Formats: sequence, C-alpha cells, structure tokens
Amino acid sequence: FFSSPLVMLARKVSVVSFRSFYRCYATAPLSAKNLTVTKTSNPKPKPPNNELVFGKSMSDHILEADWNESTGWKDPVIKPYGNFEMPPSALCLHYGLQCFEGMKAYKDSKGRVRLFRPLENMKRMDGSSQRLSLPGYDPQVGVDLIKEYLKVEKDWIPDQRGCSLYIRPTMIATQGALGVQASSEAKWYVISCPVGPYYKSGFKPVKLLADDKNVRAWPGGVGQYKVGGNYAPGIVLQRNALQKGYAQILWLFGPEQVITEVGTMNMFIYWKNPQGETELVTAPLDGTILPGVTRSSVIELARDWGMKVTERAMPIAELLDGLKENRVIECFGAGTACVIAPIEGVHYKGADYEIPLDVNDSNAAAGPLASKLSDHIQAIQYGEIEHPWSEIVE
Repeated sequence: FFSSPLVMLARKVSVVSFRSFYRCYATAPLSAKNLTVTKTSNPKPKPPNNELVFGKSMSDHILEADWNESTGWKDPVIKPYGNFEMPPSALCLHYGLQCFEGMKAYKDSKGRVRLFRPLENMKRMDGSSQRLSLPGYDPQVGVDLIKEYLKVEKDWIPDQRGCSLYIRPTMIATQGALGVQASSEAKWYVISCPVGPYYKSGFKPVKLLADDKNVRAWPGGVGQYKVGGNYAPGIVLQRNALQKGYAQILWLFGPEQVITEVGTMNMFIYWKNPQGETELVTAPLDGTILPGVTRSSVIELARDWGMKVTERAMPIAELLDGLKENRVIECFGAGTACVIAPIEGVHYKGADYEIPLDVNDSNAAAGPLASKLSDHIQAIQYGEIEHPWSEIVE
C-alpha cells in the first residue's frame, strides 16, 4: 500500500509544495538594502522624442539580481547595460522557464518621475515566477528596486506627454542542465527603453480577426500569468492576420466561442444588453485571462462613475446579435502599451462586422467612453490628477 502510485504522487506533491515554500522563505530574500550602483562611463545618445520606436533604444543601465537555491538572492546591482553570459543548456532556453512584466515610468509637468500602480505589476510577476517554479520575492522590494533604477535612468524618461520609459522586469532560469526540472539558479533583471505615443496623431481604431480554430489559453493552463509561452505561439497567427488586413486577433474559446482577449490586450464591450441595461462587459478572471493592470483600472473607474460593469463570459454570437440589433455602443481593448485601443470591426467566419466608434459622430476615431477612460488614466499617469495609483519616485 505504501508504495502505491497514489501515495507516491502525494509524496511528490508534498515535496513540490515544500520546495516552493522553501524558495520563498528559507534562504536570503531579495532586498534593496545592499544595492550597489555602477554608472556607465560611456552614456548612449538619446533619440529625439519624435523618433522613438518601441523596444529599439535601450537605456544605459540594467538592474539585476541572481538567485541560487542553496543561498537565496544575492545583492542586487545596477550596472551598465550589456550582455550577460549563460550556458547553452540554460533551462530558460529549452523549457520556457521565463516570465516578464510590462510597465512604464512618466515625467509630470514638474519633472518628477511617476509609476502607475507598480505594486500590481510586481504582485503579478511574483505569481508568474512561482507558477514556473522560479523563486518568489516580496513584490514591494521589487517596486523599491525599480524606483532606485529609475533614479539612475531619470534622464532617459521623456518629458513629453504621451512619451514614457517602458520598463521590462524579467525572470529567467539560468541553471545549465537538460531535463524538465525546477531550476536551481535564476536571474531577475530590469531593462528599459524610451517610447513615444502609441497613437502619434490621435486614436487609430483597429479591425480584428476572430480566430475560431486556435486558442490563446485554456482552463488549468497559464493564461493568467505573463509567461513567454503565452506569446510565442500567437506570433505567426498575428502575422497572418496583418497580411489579411486585420490589426489584431480576437481570441475565442470553447464550443460557444467565448470572447477572451484581443491580441495581447483585455477586451471590453459597451452595449445595451437584452434587458435594456447599458453595460460594460469584459471576460472574467477565470484563469485564462491575464489580470491586466489597465483592465482593473478601467473596471474600477467605470464603477466609480456609476456604470454597470459585468465580468462574465460572452459568446461572440451575443456580440454579433448586439451589432445586428444596433445595441453595441463601442468596443475597445485595454493594455499597458496603448492604454485604450478603439475597435471598429471584426471578421468572423467569412463575414465582416462593423463596430460603431461613436454612434453620434461618424467621423470620430474613438467612442466617448474610450476617450474618457484614455484621457483620465493618462491624466493620472502624468500627475495631472492626483490619485493613489500614481506613485512619485523620490
């Protein structure tokens, strides 16, 4: 009996659970106390704001901290940006043991550096890392370290509204070993690049290709985590959509073809439901949906404004019925890069469906709600509206 498969499985689960706990607490924690800073002696030229291209011009420094299963986290360092060495057998290169975040730093009208809800990003990253058996850390320490990093990179943050410094925290398994296993070594690092406005001359609404064959995520998977494996399989599908004239994939799931996400953004539908109520609908956090920081901000603001917000599964047939019956007011995506992306149409099973941008203005590039949310969130991000979501780096 004691060697039965069930007992052996239980033993294995208990060992895995203990090991995860051990990684979080039984060794040296990640700490900002002994951070060391070595500044570059050869600063790079900074591109003009009107020439900024997303992801192309890395800033001067990198923040990194290494972890070892035996000793825990080493002291973090900020040093000149550059390549780091890693064995070709590093587990992150073979089994997808990597996760990341996307966040931005802004400069307000007084030149102060601001972050938008950074603790939410660090909490999500800690969840992603532990889901991959990578080491955990205190999310607030992650925020503190990023703030120290931004003090060094302050000059890389554009001082123009609409521009920002995109920040990419990343964690990878660095142990050199083949075989599917938890890594005994890891690296947490942060790099950044200045970025210009997502829309250089006002909103540019997008058309979607609804994919009824491929899925982005599934129940019991890792759709709720920001891991590399969620993104790579969609690249070829995204490229195919662009070739057909559609900006993004509308991801569907299950026999009912439930709407999940749009590209790498959360999807929102503003409509009059069959009961005649004006309602903002988005997919629920059921494990297949990334809990976006912008998503939660949209939901909280809309509810504060007295709107009915419903987090539920919506089959695409409901959206199409709403379009046919002129009950859809507007639709948009929400994410860190664009904040709000208005949607003007969707292609599904050989047919194109127009989505209104503004039912009262045929020339509008975005609906009233999309515009209001975008303006309000950006006003918070740039410190034009004082709000606890905006943290000043001091």
